[in-house]
Amino acid sequence: MNKPEYTGTWFGQPGGLLTLFTTEMWERMSYYGMRMMLVLFMTASLQEGGLGITVASAAAIYGLYTGAVYFMGLPGGWIADRLIGGQSAIWYGGIIIMCGHIILAIPHDASFFIGLIFVVLGTGLLKPNMSSLVGQLYADNDDRRDAGFAIYYMGINIGSLIGYTVCGYLMESDSYGWHWAFGAAAIGMAIGLVIYKKTTPRLNGVGAEPTHPMSSNGQKISWMVIVAGLVALAAVTAMTFAGTIVIDPVSLAESTAVVFTLVFIAYFGGIYFLGNLNENEKKGMGALLLVCIASICFFSGFEQAGSSLNLFARDYTDRMIGSFEIPTGWFQSLNSIFIIALSPFFAALWVNLAKKMISPSYSVKTALGLIIMATGFIVMFFAAQYAASGLKVAPYWLVATYFLHTVGELCLSPVALSAVSKLSPKRFSGQLMGVFVLTYSMGSIISGLLAGNFDPNNVEQIPALYIQISLFSIGIGIVLVLLSFKTKSWEKAAEVK
Repeated sequence: MNKPEYTGTWFGQPGGLLTLFTTEMWERMSYYGMRMMLVLFMTASLQEGGLGITVASAAAIYGLYTGAVYFMGLPGGWIADRLIGGQSAIWYGGIIIMCGHIILAIPHDASFFIGLIFVVLGTGLLKPNMSSLVGQLYADNDDRRDAGFAIYYMGINIGSLIGYTVCGYLMESDSYGWHWAFGAAAIGMAIGLVIYKKTTPRLNGVGAEPTHPMSSNGQKISWMVIVAGLVALAAVTAMTFAGTIVIDPVSLAESTAVVFTLVFIAYFGGIYFLGNLNENEKKGMGALLLVCIASICFFSGFEQAGSSLNLFARDYTDRMIGSFEIPTGWFQSLNSIFIIALSPFFAALWVNLAKKMISPSYSVKTALGLIIMATGFIVMFFAAQYAASGLKVAPYWLVATYFLHTVGELCLSPVALSAVSKLSPKRFSGQLMGVFVLTYSMGSIISGLLAGNFDPNNVEQIPALYIQISLFSIGIGIVLVLLSFKTKSWEKAAEVK
């Protein structure tokens, strides 16, 4: 007997958007709440309940973790499309994430790294398929699509705000501590799973089956490869804990950054040179390459939020307001607050500029985002100089930095995603979106390596770290602006592929 089709709506949007909005909100609560604690937990002393890891190693592990989360979205999307469907990928991914947070909540050295592996695998399975299902709720000509994605994006930021607030408070509370905060992230994911399971009928079968299913023989081979990969991962993890294999996080991060860069070059170059592209499609790819470079540089700085900026908030910021001490992690919630407040403004900005016949190229828009983000590190350069003189700085330095970083993000991130969809040759659009995700991974790992130069015991070096990031990013932004005089014609040519 066929189930009746769900016909309800939610604020004029397809009813399934409520399912995906709430599930993503709670998943992001768990992800960002936990991510905010990572470097702080790893660098905290054993007496404080932390792991006592050096800043260089902790920042490298943080970079590897965030980079791996983005990277695993590639196989996660493939598994959904070819093997199990988006709905199942979200469900099982959420369960794996919840198990990872539960493992993190266990006060044992080994549990931390095992829990991180679980969260990476689960997020790679869940995250890309959430966005994919949102898009599948709408027909190609449905005018509600953009508004639906705006609502969905709001859920992400509300969830992250909850995560920062709850986990940030618990980790510094004398009555609770680190592992209670990790446990709170598990509860958040559990709430999301319950809501998802209860409201799945609202999806009306969207994502219930693979979009491009493999043959039965292909499925068997695929599952064998997946199981073999997981067994190999478990074996390497076990040998590492046994001391058979010694892994240097910094060296591993450096090697991973090189590998991701080579994969990016090989895949992008393969499509450009071997994809039988016409002249206009090649021009579109050239313009897209500059957007990818801007994205890598942007996230190399932006992802400092969870590492060096987090440590600066803990060690060098005066967090007292009267008798209340602001939890360190709450500063990261500023990004979510500013996004919620500023998103409508930026959505209207580009529309109004277009009405006035002002339409900057993608290179200019992304360069602008990169340069604005870089100015945030100029603010931190002056704050770090005060800290180097032995003072604890006022919170407004970090507030100003996160404001500028958010403005930069709103200039770059939505524009970059739009550029991928518009400049990619149609037959390669899905693959190039996957290649673009690699820019997040590359930027995150580079960010971790840069943050490794943040030495709390040598505060005099911190201003140099921030000014280097700023000047490099501004330099790349200026180059992109200069190249835009050429690439704007490439972008126009790409429109008539």
